Amino acid sequence: MNGLMLISSVLNFQTIAIDMKTYGFHRGNDLPYILYLPVYAATAWYHGKLSEEYQSRSLTSLLEEVETFAGGDYQMALWAGADLDDDERHRIAGLVAGYTGLSVEFVLRSNLRIEKFHFTKELLRDQGYTVGRLDSRYKGVDRYLVGSMLEHDPSMDAVLGSYAAMLNDYVRRSLQYESDLPYEILNPKVWPWNYEDFQNAYVDVSETLRTVMTRNPHMQVFVASGYFDLATPYFATDYTLRHLGLEASLVNHITEEHYEAGHMMYVHRPSLERLRDHLHDFVARATTGA
Repeated sequence: MNGLMLISSVLNFQTIAIDMKTYGFHRGNDLPYILYLPVYAATAWYHGKLSEEYQSRSLTSLLEEVETFAGGDYQMALWAGADLDDDERHRIAGLVAGYTGLSVEFVLRSNLRIEKFHFTKELLRDQGYTVGRLDSRYKGVDRYLVGSMLEHDPSMDAVLGSYAAMLNDYVRRSLQYESDLPYEILNPKVWPWNYEDFQNAYVDVSETLRTVMTRNPHMQVFVASGYFDLATPYFATDYTLRHLGLEASLVNHITEEHYEAGHMMYVHRPSLERLRDHLHDFVARATTGA
C-alpha cells in the first residue's frame, strides 16, 4: 500500500469519549475537554460571539493561541482538580469564556469543563438557535430554549436530503441501476457497532497505523480535518498523530490539512476545491515516491 487517506477521522476514542447515557464526556477523562476547546473557539468566531480582540483575528491566528492555552494552562487547571485555588479558577474561567463565547458564569457552573452538547445548545441560546455537531457553522431551532441538549443536528438536516437525492439520481440516470430499496445515508440498524476487540477499553486503532507505517516505511498518509467539526475535532486528530510513537524518519510521511468547514468539509465549495487539489498532489506523491 502506497498511501492512506483519512477524512475527518478518529483513531483513538479516548480523545472524544462520550457517555451515551448522559451524552457528556466520560467522568475522569479530561482529555476531550482540552481537545474540543479549539473547535469551540472556531465556532464562536464563525458566529461572531467573541470580543473584538478575538473576532478581528484570523481564524488560524486565533486557534494557534487557543491550542497553546488548551495544552498549557487549561490542561494544568483541569489536572489540579479540587486543588485549584479560586483566583486561578476564575482566571481560567475568564479565558475559556473569552475563547468560546460563553459566559464566565456558565464556565464556572460547568467546573471549567464544557460538554460538547452543552456547548451546541448554549452558544446561541440568547438568539434562539443551536449549532450543529457535524458542522458547527449550521444553526438550528429547538422547540424549547431551556435544557442542555439540542433536539437535532441542523448540519445533518442540511445535507441528508441533498445527498440522498443525488445518489438516487446518479444510480438511476448514470448507472442505469433500478431498485426499490431505500438509500440509507446513516442507518441505525447497523448499531450497536461491535467493539469486541476493545472490551473495557477505548477503541484505539492508532497503534495499527503506527505498525503499518513502520513495517512499510514507504507508505504516505494524508489526514483531512475541518475546523468546525464537533464530531471528530481536528485538535484531537492532531493529538493522536503526535502521539503515535513513530520513528523520527517517518513523521514527515504524514500530511495534515485543515479546512474552514466541518466533518464533511466537501459541502463547502472552497474547501472541496482545496481538498481536491491536496488529494491530487498526495496521490501523485504517494505513487511516485517523490
